[in-house]
Amino acid sequence: MRVLFVHQNHSSPPGLVGDAFASLGYDVSEFTVVPRERYNSPDVTATFPDPLRYDAIVAFGAVWAVYDEAAIGTWIHDEIAFTRRAIAGGVPVLGICFGGQVLATAIGGSVARAPEAEIGWTTVDTSAPDLIDPGPWFQWHIDRFEVPHGVQVLARTKHASQAFVYGRSLGLQFHPELTSAVLQTWLDDGGKAELTAQGIDVDGLLTRTRALDAEAAVRARELVRRFTRDVATAPADATVLTFQAS
Repeated sequence: MRVLFVHQNHSSPPGLVGDAFASLGYDVSEFTVVPRERYNSPDVTATFPDPLRYDAIVAFGAVWAVYDEAAIGTWIHDEIAFTRRAIAGGVPVLGICFGGQVLATAIGGSVARAPEAEIGWTTVDTSAPDLIDPGPWFQWHIDRFEVPHGVQVLARTKHASQAFVYGRSLGLQFHPELTSAVLQTWLDDGGKAELTAQGIDVDGLLTRTRALDAEAAVRARELVRRFTRDVATAPADATVLTFQAS
């Protein structure tokens, strides 16, 4: 089984999600859209691989907004088209944060600024705990996705939808890959200044993340297992997969 990890930039490591796919025996390939040297000028030309070469695709987060073409350029349209081709070809997609917003856009939804940023560990209101555990899950986003009518939203917080299923694909707003090491990478790439400016206790956030590392790993591994077992195996022509609360 082959999985492709789509990294929007160099500072989106696979973390716990990568560990989970490896534990399930997947061979991992990786594709980075914006190279390290273009992090501050991300309007690059990106040639996405053929999604039909893979058995699953995971699209990770980014510091940019899906709708901010002035900053990131036209590669966002290429990534949306890549995602649509994967869906049309029956390839399961797991979209995380920015990746979830790309997935929502690819199926006819939209992305816009949320009424309030969500940063830190948050319990979600889930209607399908057999797929999406209540958490806590780590959040770091200022945008949110809206899915088209008829697409099932499985989890929410006060400010944003947190999970949806469309056929063989699962979109998430939260970050199941997050470990204290991943968080440190984000903080070192400018996140510390951003959080400090918002009055967030960075040291406290790191301390709590370290305390949650072990249980977060269990949740992430189970989420990926459920995705590959229950979502990725839906009928190829399904548009909506219904989950019943347990």
